[in-house]
Amino acid sequence: MTTEAAMATENEDGRTRRLDEVAEAAARAFRLLPAAPQDLPGPGGQGAAPARRISADPDTVERDLVRLVLTLVELLRQLMERQALHRVDQGDLTEAEEERLGATLMVLHDRMVGLCAQYGLTMEDLNLDLGPLGTLLPPAD
Repeated sequence: MTTEAAMATENEDGRTRRLDEVAEAAARAFRLLPAAPQDLPGPGGQGAAPARRISADPDTVERDLVRLVLTLVELLRQLMERQALHRVDQGDLTEAEEERLGATLMVLHDRMVGLCAQYGLTMEDLNLDLGPLGTLLPPAD
């Protein structure tokens, strides 16, 4: 076997392994999806009620909506912070840009804490429990 043929075979084996890994990950993800009504036990697919229901209490709807919005903002803030740290590690920014970015992220975090306090929330309240997937946000450092 020539060197080129051996490399082609090795590349094909690596590609096959990666495809197998992707297929396995997809299978795991689909196992986490909720069952369709016809898959539930009971007559005609009628099973037990879901373990958790959405609570639509008119007295707390504003706070709950604010909590959801702040959760999304916090998720985006953390993603931006990670991207900024990655750019700093890569050396893509000047020292002045690093300082400005750091100050901006600190102000944004302070504003998030302030908004949480205004609505009687903590930063931990924003970390939604996604069931078998864990929590939405990583644990606080």
